[in-house]
Parts: sequence; C-alpha cells; structure tokens
Amino acid sequence: MTNTTHTGDDSTPGLRLSGIELTFQDGDQTLYALAGIDVEVARGEVLAVVGPSGAGKSSLLAVAGGLLSPTSGTVEVGGRDLTGLSRRDLTRFRRDHVGFVFQSGNLVPALTARDQLRLVGTLGGDRSRLRDPDQLLEAVGLTHRARRRPATMSGGERQRVGIARALMSSPDLLLVDEPTAALDRRNSHDVVRLLAEETHQHGVATVLVTHDHEILEHCDRVLEMVDGRLRAHV
Repeated sequence: MTNTTHTGDDSTPGLRLSGIELTFQDGDQTLYALAGIDVEVARGEVLAVVGPSGAGKSSLLAVAGGLLSPTSGTVEVGGRDLTGLSRRDLTRFRRDHVGFVFQSGNLVPALTARDQLRLVGTLGGDRSRLRDPDQLLEAVGLTHRARRRPATMSGGERQRVGIARALMSSPDLLLVDEPTAALDRRNSHDVVRLLAEETHQHGVATVLVTHDHEILEHCDRVLEMVDGRLRAHV
C-alpha cells in the first residue's frame, strides 16, 4: 500500500529555514557554521547544494533534519515548526517525517534488502504512512535482489536500498548526503535520477548535498554554500 500523506497542505513548503545561524565558541571567538540561512524547498523539488568541504553543507543537513538545534532561526518541515520540540518529540517527528540517505547506504549487514525496509515498520510511529516494501523495491529496480544481503550487492544496489528505506515512512523531507561518492558514473546518474523520480512522484522535498557536478542535471535547483552562506550557483 502506497501512502503519500503529508503534514500541512500542498502549498506548504516541505522545508523552510528562516534566519538560521549555527555558531560555536573557540575561546573568545565565535565561529559560524551557518550564517543567516533563508531557504524554502517545495514539495516535489530536488534542491542540490554544492560547495567546498567545510563550507557548512553537513551542518545544513543536520539542522534541517533536527539532528542539531540552530543557535537562532526556525526550522519548519511540512509546516511543523521544530523549534521548542522536546528531544522525545523531535525523535518521533524525524522517524515519521524525515528520511536520511547516507553515502554508503548505512545498511544492516545481517538483513536482506526486504528486511532493511521492513525494519522501519518495527520502530513504531505512524503505520498509516508506511509504504509497501515490495512495491518500493520494485520502484528502485531491486525486486530480484529482495533476499540479498548488503555484502552480495553492488555499491549502486546498496545505495538504492538505502533510498528505498528512507522513503518507507512517506517522509515530507528527504536529506541526501553525497549519494554518489562511492559510485561509478553510470550508477551515479541512475541513483540521482531515481531520487528525482521518487521526489516528483510522491511530493517529497529533497535536499541533496554533493561534490559531483555531473549529476546536477537531474536536480530542479542548485545552490552553492560558501562560508556557511547559501548563494546562487553559477
């Protein structure tokens, strides 16, 4: 069963960051990891963020996904303001509304592809949002690998399983960290094309951090991060 229920209405951005600053103290000096971020990502949009290492891209994902609290500013996901949520409520919200895709897929070695997805349903949460594991595996082209464990899959297949798992709870927001870092050129394009298709079809707001400029053609919008600030990508 496919469920694409989202928080808020269709006019509500999947992600809205307003006045976001993230600072750290180094003795008497204040360091800015994020410096005045204002950005919206629409439902069904893939936003790519490029920039040099240390520019703040990982901090951006962490704040957007509620893993880090900003020093100032507000974070809204699917119309829900995360500011002021308790640690427990924030954990529950991430579980039901935010999907994460990591560089290596971050799969459980002992589980088959199908069981990686089924695991999401055992973690509690809103079961009405859960998608069907077999339909998702079909969507990512891995029906024939459903019983395979990560060690017997290619890098591209592991990344596809990671994407499918992140989509299991019908998230409002999908955060993707360097999805092509360990992939060859063909698999890189296939994986990002798949991300874009799922984003457009199911109305997810996707933020993709990458160093790979060749895959940007599959993204709807590209911004560049420099010194903790977002700007238009040239």
